[in-house]
Amino acid sequence: MKGSDVNTNTSRLTKDGIRLYEPGDFAGMQKAGRLAAQILDDIAEHVFPGQTTGVLDQLITDWVAAAGATSATIGYKGYQHASCISVNHVVCHGIPGDKVLKDGDILNIDVTVIVDGWFGDTSRMYVAGNLSRKAERLVQVTHDALMKGIEAAKPGNTFGDIGNAIQIYAESHRMSVVRDFCGHGLGRVFHAPPNVLHYGRPGTGAVLEEGMFFTIEPMINLGRPETKVLADDWTAVTRDKSLSAQFEHSIGITTQGAEIFTLSPNGMFHPTYKA
Repeated sequence: MKGSDVNTNTSRLTKDGIRLYEPGDFAGMQKAGRLAAQILDDIAEHVFPGQTTGVLDQLITDWVAAAGATSATIGYKGYQHASCISVNHVVCHGIPGDKVLKDGDILNIDVTVIVDGWFGDTSRMYVAGNLSRKAERLVQVTHDALMKGIEAAKPGNTFGDIGNAIQIYAESHRMSVVRDFCGHGLGRVFHAPPNVLHYGRPGTGAVLEEGMFFTIEPMINLGRPETKVLADDWTAVTRDKSLSAQFEHSIGITTQGAEIFTLSPNGMFHPTYKA
């Protein structure tokens, strides 16, 4: 669900069209991010062989409503679910439904909530049953690649530095970075500039400044990076049917570096519950 929405916020824009939020705006993002992360914590115990992705989505829908929040994805460009659930070779935007999880399936669950007008967007990996060795390696590398990108997100660095950190790490493990989808700015809108690429050259792209809010959400494949979108116009899969994994955090740039808005309240961001 990439692209830019119209942003009517009056905060200052950089020369690259990236909005710079005020210090007081961080509290709104913290609250929205915390709810999205808590929902992903709560869904973990419901991921098991025999479960359907539709049941998982219904639980998420109910929890968003119970929190007095709004799902950002229900009704977005015609989408009708509170989550995207992407299993095995589905790269992103998997539509929940009747699919039954099997032992060893890996899946990404992506949730975006709106709390008091602020958008909290995050995703993480889960495993149904037993995790195979190759899937475990993919999930670990993808998680660590995200964190490498976040480490590079600090004032004075560029978006190319973020992408390069992710790309170098993933490719050093003989895995590939998906190029067809990217992270994005957010705040009081779902999608806004910049597009946050997960590959690139150091020193290129816009310079990071305090007050920028955006997601970093690398998609890493065991095979080649190419993807295709299925006939439903949402589900993106690897062309070679290799396994794919993704982790996503929403962050804000501070004077020191990056503040992660979507940290797991219970330390459950990694499927083996490594913070």
